[in-house]
Amino acid sequence: MQFTNEELKEKINKLKEKLSVTLVAHFYQRDEVFDVADITGDSLELAIRTRDDDAEFVVFSGVGFMGQSVKVLSPHKRVVMPKAACCAMAKMIDSIYYDESVKFMQDNGISKENILPITYINSNAEVKAQVGEMGGMVCTSSNAKTIITTALKEGKKILFVPDRCLGQNIANQMGLKSCVIGDGTNPSEVDIVCYNGFCSVHQLFTLDDIVFYRKKYPGILIAVHPECDPSICDASDFVGSTSQLIKYITELPEDQKVAVGTEFNMVNRLRDKNTFVLSSTKPECPTMNETTLEDVYLTLKSIDDGEPLNEIFVDAKTQKWAKIALERMLAL
Repeated sequence: MQFTNEELKEKINKLKEKLSVTLVAHFYQRDEVFDVADITGDSLELAIRTRDDDAEFVVFSGVGFMGQSVKVLSPHKRVVMPKAACCAMAKMIDSIYYDESVKFMQDNGISKENILPITYINSNAEVKAQVGEMGGMVCTSSNAKTIITTALKEGKKILFVPDRCLGQNIANQMGLKSCVIGDGTNPSEVDIVCYNGFCSVHQLFTLDDIVFYRKKYPGILIAVHPECDPSICDASDFVGSTSQLIKYITELPEDQKVAVGTEFNMVNRLRDKNTFVLSSTKPECPTMNETTLEDVYLTLKSIDDGEPLNEIFVDAKTQKWAKIALERMLAL
């Protein structure tokens, strides 16, 4: 039997009243899923806020690495996901590719002891754990500059995984040299060695899009996420994380036009007027959009039935070192 969205919302609210659960949704989720959540935000914010929550279950609408981060920081909680969706960027690096990246630097004359790894939070728990074991830490798009500034004080070469764009953009902001593994550059000649990963959604934005909007709307502002290509960031008026973009755009005068280079669902919720998506193609994250209102309802029902769906588990060693990598970041 199929239910309407309104019927599903009613059923979800009844189960929320009955169960010890907190519904969590990332900014990129569909509107109807976002609207029923108790807590919304970016990935790190959600992991921190659920850590201080009293509910037994966290029902996390997002992608896999985000659910893992909640479990790593709050191992006592039961974390379930309405849809076992993955982040394409996080899937680009695993334990084997991480080890190969370290070996690449060693083969180019950089000892393992002189490598300080930093992983973007968009990575799985196993990679975070490997980074933690090597003395490294996690970063987000909003604090990457702070993390890298601190890391450089150790006088080591930084291995930045998995997003080459974020690594390169931060290096450019700080006047540092960077390279991407495989581009032919000797890693010993740069400050930051970037793994060749990327966000497919943020690669949709082009310089042609910027030219189009500036020509059509003189005086328009261009605001983009640092997961965009460095050429896009260099040509924009503002570059910031998800939360920074929200703050910047919502504080603009209502008559100020702005074109935004990030995921469609979030952009669509920002302002009613004068906000455009910086792409001729709808920049919608396919995996973030896998979760439906029916998935949320069925997950709550599975908890009520005593057989939770898509529960997140992290082994003890991975949990230990991934948590250390996250906590090193939080300490800063």
